[in-house]
Amino acid sequence: MLVTPPIILHQYEATLTTASIPRQHIGYYRKWLRFYLDFCNKYKFDPENTESFSRFNEKLKEKHQSDVFRKQAYHAIALYYQMRNSSRKASINLDISPMSSAAGDVQLHDAGTIDALPENEATTATSPPMMGSLTPPPTMPYRQTDSLHRRVSEAPQNYIDAHKQYIDGQPSAAPEIKCVEGGELLPSGANWVDVYQQLASAIAIRHYSPKTLKAYQSWVRKLQTFVKSKDYRLLCKDDVIGFLSFLAVEKKVSASSQNQAFNALLFFFKHVLDKDFENIKGVVRAKRKPYIPVVLSRDEVDQVLASLSPPYDLVGKLLYGCGLRLFECLKLRVQDLNFDMAVLTVHDGKGKKDRTVPMPRILIPDLRIQLEEVKRTHREDLTNGYAGTFLPGQLSAKYKNAARELTWQWFFPAKTLTLVTDEQMQRRYHLHERHVQRAIKRAVQKSQIPKRATAHTMRHSFASHLLQNNYDIRTIQELLGHSDVRTTMIYTHTVQSITLKKAKSPLDF
Repeated sequence: MLVTPPIILHQYEATLTTASIPRQHIGYYRKWLRFYLDFCNKYKFDPENTESFSRFNEKLKEKHQSDVFRKQAYHAIALYYQMRNSSRKASINLDISPMSSAAGDVQLHDAGTIDALPENEATTATSPPMMGSLTPPPTMPYRQTDSLHRRVSEAPQNYIDAHKQYIDGQPSAAPEIKCVEGGELLPSGANWVDVYQQLASAIAIRHYSPKTLKAYQSWVRKLQTFVKSKDYRLLCKDDVIGFLSFLAVEKKVSASSQNQAFNALLFFFKHVLDKDFENIKGVVRAKRKPYIPVVLSRDEVDQVLASLSPPYDLVGKLLYGCGLRLFECLKLRVQDLNFDMAVLTVHDGKGKKDRTVPMPRILIPDLRIQLEEVKRTHREDLTNGYAGTFLPGQLSAKYKNAARELTWQWFFPAKTLTLVTDEQMQRRYHLHERHVQRAIKRAVQKSQIPKRATAHTMRHSFASHLLQNNYDIRTIQELLGHSDVRTTMIYTHTVQSITLKKAKSPLDF
């Protein structure tokens, strides 16, 4: 994507400050300007011609962006026109006709119609969060000019004032009223900021993982887009049923994605909206088809591991040798390895569960070498005055010096330091998951193995090879950390059955 030139960005931020745009919204306005300039650059439009914004608006409408998003983008680009005109000392009037609260239509009469702005397609992370409903400003007079490529002057002040009132939460006109509940009038296009804060709090209270929060926020944001930002107090079973049906029929999402959306909305209704989700009948749960995981043979595992360079080769060996998930392996700390007992402890695995697994004795020499490397890196960090490592939860507040202790250091430390902006200190994190995934993917390609193998394939291979060597399924379940043996039973489909087909009496054995 095109990067906004620094000089334009600096001038634009000054314009936003002059227009009294709240600091928490400035980032969203910058994004709209970047999207608009990138669009003009891509399709060879003049960014200072209002017809270009009309085309941009049509593109956003094609992407099914909501009325609120489109109106917010319109305001952002109008301020850009104001900035460019101020720097050019030109004069021309911009006409801003009333924006329909129903359709969100906007017109620039001197250059054409501007329809609407994007409601993020599948709610991608690049689109700014929803703000609130935008009250249409009053109709403005305008002057017609003969120039085909008319330049836009500063937006009328009463237009800016109307939007300042909107942003400050004091609309100049009453928002559209959708319905009545318990005698209370509820507006459409409501602000959902508080909803996301409550969702984050509900996740944090239950100590769910950041990935769970990210997934649930994504599904709630998509629901908000689907219901066009109606007041969240008006959400009902028809909205949920319609949204899940939309995912299955229109978006054609997988069964696992649809079920994840169902679980996210179940949590959202129960713990945020405080509504009884069980009363929502008629929601069809997608049935997941049985999935047979990809498994490598022992020779293929050796080929992949041989193609990995340090420290990724040792990570791969632990993934296969201990059946670890990738994040469980990367989150290992020095204190988690007991060389005397040859036991490796996994803390805060999936579901915040701890477990122990046997340490592969063939790897003990390599693990000791890695431990010496960790000690050397740790000494250098202390010498350079770094703040140490990252600690879980609030341990850093409880134990002030724990971050500098060797026992808390990552067993696979990152190669570079991370700057903690709030503390203005540098700390060391562990290897990034993406780096390991890419390294294993390159190793698989280099080995020319005709299988879609990933880092998690090592864990599947671990379980399958144990089962192939007649290990008990419950033992494998404990080593993998599965809560239900039915999850472990999937590996019975990855190896050939060694049972005898002809039934015999035990007396004949």
